[in-house]
Amino acid sequence: MTASSGRRRLARTVTDSPLGPLTLIASGGALAGLYMNGRTPASADAAGAAEGADAAVLEEAARQLSEYFGGRRQDFDLPLAPEGTAFQRRVWDALLGIGYGQTVSYGQLADQIGRPTAARAVGLANGRNPVSIIVPCHRVVGADGSLTGYGGGLDNKQRLLELERRVSRGPAG
Repeated sequence: MTASSGRRRLARTVTDSPLGPLTLIASGGALAGLYMNGRTPASADAAGAAEGADAAVLEEAARQLSEYFGGRRQDFDLPLAPEGTAFQRRVWDALLGIGYGQTVSYGQLADQIGRPTAARAVGLANGRNPVSIIVPCHRVVGADGSLTGYGGGLDNKQRLLELERRVSRGPAG
């Protein structure tokens, strides 16, 4: 992930998924946002039509998401440029290390980034992840394994985790 700041031109598209429409945002040839349930930041409302590198990354993101939902992709290979603080980006980078079909607790994630007492701050950073699914914030659960907050809704978090568990187990038989 790269750090970014300042005003940037945003491009936007909407792609269908089993969770409903997903809004994808690109800037500078990198994916800057993935939002569900009609939730997008105000800055995305001004996003224009995709051209050039932004169009290419949005098309590729939609293709890879289709493969993910079809059980044919476990890792994403996209340039990412989410905007956030240094701490948030550190948490988001750590999210990328959570394996497909696996979960960790907020406390475990805090330990992984060297901030063992920062589970609550990790939870807040997790909740501000602008590239959900691709940066897998849905794989973070409560200390007791319970599902806790998810910007896309707990029902979607459950559906994503069930998809990954089902694909990880492979065909029944």
